[in-house]
Amino acid sequence: MYCLEAVIGGELVLRVLAADVSEARVVPLGQDLSLLPMTDVLFDAVTVAGAPGLDGFWKAPAGFGRALAECSVSGPVAYVEADYFGGTGTQAAQVWDAGKAVLGPLRLGERESFAAVGSPISQALRRLGVAKGDHFDEFDAVGLGRHRRTDDWATLLN
Repeated sequence: MYCLEAVIGGELVLRVLAADVSEARVVPLGQDLSLLPMTDVLFDAVTVAGAPGLDGFWKAPAGFGRALAECSVSGPVAYVEADYFGGTGTQAAQVWDAGKAVLGPLRLGERESFAAVGSPISQALRRLGVAKGDHFDEFDAVGLGRHRRTDDWATLLN
């Protein structure tokens, strides 16, 4: 099983996004990016009642698109979700930069193959400046396979 719901971007941008949530964890990835896991506590703290959700995402809080657009003025950010079990699953990703959505939402459903340009998450990471180098893809290049569950990322120290 693999399950990830998170925001990916520069560390300082993510710290601003999570500033009011003492339990939020910003975890370093490779290539000058960090990950902010979308835990239940963060979800509850950033949800805006009555605001629209993000199309194609299952754990994006209502109103979160606006928060991501606002923080992207300081640097690009991506919201990503992946849910796999036994090799079958789904992925979704969207990127904001300079206050607006610049990629996506991209979605890959169950039993769909990756596009020639890569998975939704790899495309989002590429838009954030990740180079795959000798790795299989951008997902692998920043080490998103290190943990199998969102909560496992959240237990790491800031």
